Amino acid sequence: MKKQIPNLITLGNLLCGILAIGCISFNSGSGADTAALLICLGIFLDFFDGLAARLLGVASPLGKELDSLADVVTSGIAPSFILLHLLNNSYNCFGGAPINHLRLTALLMPLFAAYRLAKFNLDTRQSHSFLGLPVPSNALIWVGIALTTNCCCRTPEALAPIVSHPIFPYCLIVLSLITDILMVSELPMFSLKFNFKDLSWKTNRIQYIFLIGCAIIIALTRQWYAITLIILWYILFSLLTQRKHASHEQ
Repeated sequence: MKKQIPNLITLGNLLCGILAIGCISFNSGSGADTAALLICLGIFLDFFDGLAARLLGVASPLGKELDSLADVVTSGIAPSFILLHLLNNSYNCFGGAPINHLRLTALLMPLFAAYRLAKFNLDTRQSHSFLGLPVPSNALIWVGIALTTNCCCRTPEALAPIVSHPIFPYCLIVLSLITDILMVSELPMFSLKFNFKDLSWKTNRIQYIFLIGCAIIIALTRQWYAITLIILWYILFSLLTQRKHASHEQ
């Protein structure tokens, strides 16, 4: 039974993804909110299944493969349904014919996510950091947008003109294509893991600066879209730190 504890946590992640897809498919109004929260719960479980496996000393190839399969659903398919839901709402609001077929770009997300996860399982270079945007990080971008827009019903007043503008769905499409490419790119992304053996500023400088930036984003916004901004900050900071490392090597 001890060997199955991490797998049960992983299956809980998968169940969250299935329920999130169901909320988007069969509910209206609050469906996007509930789905977004279920994706968050699934990502939370995704973090702890690996931790549980290491603490119990029962890490296995089966658990690794099962984890990727669960992530394809919870962090790949489910957020693509959220994006498709948002684009459908925009299409119904604006009646823009060009959006009709462009909505299908949302279905590219799980394809890129599946390819990235398969690549990650085979890539030995990613044991301590990441190459490309992690699939759960991409999912959190859409979680933040879904919880903020909430089908254009409770959008923060400052963002209402943006969300209600006819160009907003096109911005979502462009953002999704960019993040899809980032998932399978070779862009080095720093690890959020601290070196607990040495918590000094020098050893964990990048992680500390990132957390300070996150705290500033949360303090300034105090809205759900802070989740999206934090992931975008993670991407931007990875770009900046990578450029710095590259210049030092040269």
